[in-house]
Amino acid sequence: MIPAAPLPMQPAPTGQRWQQLWREAVRDPRELLRLLQLDAAALGVSDEAAAQFPLRVPRGFIARMRPGDANDPLLRQVLPIGEEMRPMPGFSLDAVGDAAAKAGDGVIRKYRGRALLVATGSCAVNCRYCFRRHFPYGDETAAAGGWREAVELIRADAGIDEVILSGGDPWSLATAKLAELTAALATVPHLKRLRIHTRLPVVLPERVDDALLEWLAGLPWPVTVVLHANHANEFDAAVDAALARLRRAGVTLLNQAVLLRGVNDDVDTLAALSERGYRAGVLPYYLHQLDRVQGAAHFEVSDERARELHRALAARLSGYLVPRLVREVAGDPGKRPL
Repeated sequence: MIPAAPLPMQPAPTGQRWQQLWREAVRDPRELLRLLQLDAAALGVSDEAAAQFPLRVPRGFIARMRPGDANDPLLRQVLPIGEEMRPMPGFSLDAVGDAAAKAGDGVIRKYRGRALLVATGSCAVNCRYCFRRHFPYGDETAAAGGWREAVELIRADAGIDEVILSGGDPWSLATAKLAELTAALATVPHLKRLRIHTRLPVVLPERVDDALLEWLAGLPWPVTVVLHANHANEFDAAVDAALARLRRAGVTLLNQAVLLRGVNDDVDTLAALSERGYRAGVLPYYLHQLDRVQGAAHFEVSDERARELHRALAARLSGYLVPRLVREVAGDPGKRPL
């Protein structure tokens, strides 16, 4: 791994820096492999897979990949390959039942007391195993109509006490747009908590700027940010600095990972992920079995192997460093423990 240049613990750049870095993300698989001194043909790069679900990866994340290593665990998460186009029994376009749980434009109701808002379809990085890689974001985002339908659906159900911002990645929205949404949600008296699922502090840590922190500090609810990192190499000094700023703003930080073949399916790698995240102030939350979405079958790890790894992890680490091993099953009242 090429270590990222260490960054001092100081405020992140303000203004438009994160948007500029977003625009500079690599979108051509062959450019990505040229940067890593790898051969596209040898790795089975697929133009068809890239057309179906485009490559997008920030250059700062690429800097954490190992040049010349075709099996780099960060590269495997983002590179479109031919295996994605092979039809596999049991893998579907909607692996977790989002369509059946739709309550309104961009509002998903699966679990008691919680409403999930699909805030946007945009992400800073397109992960090849994404369970929403086929999601119709153009028709199904809560931003439609200026959040009105989403907010009124929540207002009408006094049993909802937690809102989850998801996507895409909600922090791909401009901070002013996020403030518009939370100002509307603040008029709902029965909301008690806000949860935000985001990968941006890991893949584009510059997103954690002064404006974002000011917005977080002004929210009327306790805020939990659920990050998504699958490997210890995803953390570097810039990520540490961003997470430190979030903690100082009073945000609770959790991590959810996906068990991925060839990325983190051994106990040493999973232990290193938990320990590295904790060093950055993040508690392990979930270790998800793969959602069986079309295009991701080559990442699947058997349930038997997953349980074996989880038992070994529990035997090695303190309990608070062991994430819950779960699977999401459409129609279940919560994540299903394995």
